[in-house]
Amino acid sequence: MSKQESFQTINEVINLYIHLGDNFVVPSKEVVMILDRQSSQASTIVSEFFNKQESKIVQLTNGEAKSVIVTMDKIYFSPLSSNTLKKRAQVAFDIDN
Repeated sequence: MSKQESFQTINEVINLYIHLGDNFVVPSKEVVMILDRQSSQASTIVSEFFNKQESKIVQLTNGEAKSVIVTMDKIYFSPLSSNTLKKRAQVAFDIDN
């Protein structure tokens, strides 16, 4: 096996995850965007998007959500701040690349 084939195999095996809160994780490569919940509430376009995607929303908190994570399949409302999640996503991105 060549060195390049070894790296490709390792990259296929490694799947990094981001902890979104409430013991829930998603693969980092599925994350499309991370939004601040308070800022997203001020946008009519984002509110309209949430309304149209209501069946895909997953609440990860019983209280007020601090951030919104949009993935390929779902929209997660998280108790963790968007800054915390962005840092976690950046670490996963740095390791992945």
